[in-house]
Formats: sequence, structure tokens, C-alpha cells
Amino acid sequence: MTPLPEEQWDDAMRDALSPLLSEDRRNSRDAGNVLATLLRHPDLTRGYLHFNAHLLLNSTLSPRIREVALLRAVHLRGCDYLWDHHIAIAERAGVTAADLDRIRAGDSSDAVDRLVVATVDEIDRSHTLADDTWMRLREFFDERQILDLLFTVGCYQSLAVAVNVLAIAPEHP
Repeated sequence: MTPLPEEQWDDAMRDALSPLLSEDRRNSRDAGNVLATLLRHPDLTRGYLHFNAHLLLNSTLSPRIREVALLRAVHLRGCDYLWDHHIAIAERAGVTAADLDRIRAGDSSDAVDRLVVATVDEIDRSHTLADDTWMRLREFFDERQILDLLFTVGCYQSLAVAVNVLAIAPEHP
């Protein structure tokens, strides 16, 4: 599927972007190719963006931990689009170029980042978490943070699959 051209957007489609984008940003440039493609199903877009907006804007995780988790998740799904899209966001959250290389490699020099990467890998591999992983997570995160972590990983695994299946092209190749 291709992004829906902005001249075909109606008010309901623009409104579907409202959970994540302010009114002045509800355009094809700010929506990007992912959201412009999802607008082919406005109800799905609205529902997904409510969920995604929580993870991006209201999560109990720090922006750095959120980005470490989602970057590892999209890397494991082979989704270059989302990896590239989140580099600038991750950098603003304090993730360095060296950190990015370690996330790709499945490692980190930081103990919490390393735990997050290992957690994403375990979820990806076994679709669950061992008791030992739960205990380690509880050393650093409370219950709400663990839930936000699990749903961040799942959300971005799912989005990465959709982006890959739909063959969504980067905005600036």
C-alpha cells in the first residue's frame, strides 16, 4: 500500500491523527508515510494512535529506556524505516551513536540498557519472560513501568511488521 495522498484526506481522516498530532501537524509531511498509509483505515489509525501516544508521550518509562526498547524491537524485526525514524528521537533522549551500535549488537555498556535489550530479545525469542528476568526487571522498574515496557516492545514489534509488510518507503530515500 502507498500513503494516501493528502488531497484525498477528509476531515475524519485528519481527526484520526488527533491522538498524536496537533491540528497544525495533521498534514502529509508531519504524518509521514506510515500514518498517511494507515489513514486508509481511519478508525484503526485513531485507535492505534491513542495507544501509541500513551507510549510516546505518557509512558512511565524514561524516554531513553523507551527508545532503547523500541529500537531493539524494530531492529529484531528488520525494520530500517522505524530504526531510522527513531534515531533522532533516541539521540534527544541521550542515546549516543555508540549506544545505537551496541543496541544493534544486542549489548550495552549500561546495566539497565543491557537488561532492557536482553528483555526485548527474550520476548522476541520466547514470547514470555523467565522468572529471573522478572526479578531483574523489578530491581529497576515498578509494575507500571514494566507494563509500559512490555507494551512498548509489543507495539513496536507489531508496527515494524506492518511497515515491512506494507513496504512503506522512507520519506527521504
